Amino acid sequence: MPKSSGQKKKRVKAILFGVGLDSDGHKRITTGPNFALVGGTEETHELMTEKAIKINEKLAEKGKQLEDVSAKEFDDIAHSVGLRRPDPDQIGS
Repeated sequence: MPKSSGQKKKRVKAILFGVGLDSDGHKRITTGPNFALVGGTEETHELMTEKAIKINEKLAEKGKQLEDVSAKEFDDIAHSVGLRRPDPDQIGS
């Protein structure tokens, strides 16, 4: 059924979700405007938070929201703040 001119177009929302797999027994949760981070040691959680904030700063510099960037552009931004995609050959080794 076609949308009538009175219906609002739904805006897609994107979120970064980070999970720290190491633990020191503490439960850590940090949320931001477009991110949620859970788990990890104090050091890991702090690093995840720093990266998420830096990604948001880079997006703001470009005048964009997370949902506005392509996968390639996101990869470039993530790479610029020190994140790297894992080498598929190294996963599970």
